[in-house]
This record gives sequence, structure tokens and C-alpha cells, in this order.
Amino acid sequence: MKKELVLTVVADDRPGLVGEVSKTVADHHANWVDSSLARLGGQFAGIVRVHVDKERVTELSSALHELEKAGLTIGIHVHNEGGAPDGLHAILHILGQDQPGMISRVSSVLADLHVSIEALDSLVEPGSMSGELMFRANARVVIPPQVTPAQVSEALESITADLMIDVDLTEAADIIN
Repeated sequence: MKKELVLTVVADDRPGLVGEVSKTVADHHANWVDSSLARLGGQFAGIVRVHVDKERVTELSSALHELEKAGLTIGIHVHNEGGAPDGLHAILHILGQDQPGMISRVSSVLADLHVSIEALDSLVEPGSMSGELMFRANARVVIPPQVTPAQVSEALESITADLMIDVDLTEAADIIN
């Protein structure tokens, strides 16, 4: 029987980090299922989902913790059964002048409507015309069955003027790959 583990990995960025973690996973006959890894502020950070035989969980965990001697901080979380939230999948785009609290305010509106954030990518970069710092975020969200996309858009619109942001919510079925 397979167990699903979610690993968190953080280290000072240097070449070979993914190789070290992936070799350890492979050496213990575990399968690297999916991941999100990035260099952020000089740190390498990520999450990795692996499947491993139930009998090998302790052995793999010990081997991963051995990587801490090489400067990696690794968290190991055993996934408990439970499905993804039901609802409509959508993409939320946010754009505005950078300022503290933007994600906090947007996520609060979403939480009030029981909208789940599946993934969130954000960055701050100079604007193309003004050079002012612009905040961009893209989130994959799940809107619960009792809430409509229009209700989510309306709730988000209620904070756009205060934050000076643009938001765009697109149902995932409307997105062409």
C-alpha cells in the first residue's frame, strides 16, 4: 500500500538541491508525483508530493532528514485521506501598485465566501510605463457550489478601489490551454 507524503524543502540556493532531494526519493523507491519549487530571495523553497510504500515511510523520512546536514530544512507531512473541495474551478488575476496587505485582504474576502485557494503565484516587478512597483498574482481557486462566480467577483470588487487593484475571475472551463 502506498502512502502520500508532502515534503517542504528550504535551503540557501545552490546548484544541485533538486538533485539531492530527488535522488533520496528515488533511492527509497518513492515516486516524485508533483512539485512547486522556486528561488525566492536567495532561498530555494518548495513543496513536493511523493508516493512511497507504507513500509518505506520511516526509512525515507530518515534519509530526507539526513539532508539537513547539507543545509536543507525538510518538513515531512503524511497526507491524510480527504478529497479536494467540491466546486467550480476558476483563475483569479490580481494587478495593482504594490502595497502591504493585498493578499491578506483578497484572501479574507475569499475565505468569507468559503472559496479555497489551490495555488497562488505572485511577484512584484517594475511597471512597464511608470517604473513603479506593480504587484501581480494569479490564483487557482475553487468556488463552492452554494456561491456563484458573480458573487465572488462582486465581493472582490468591493475592495478594489481601496486597494487600487484590478481583479479578473475566469471560470477554468472558459480558459483555453
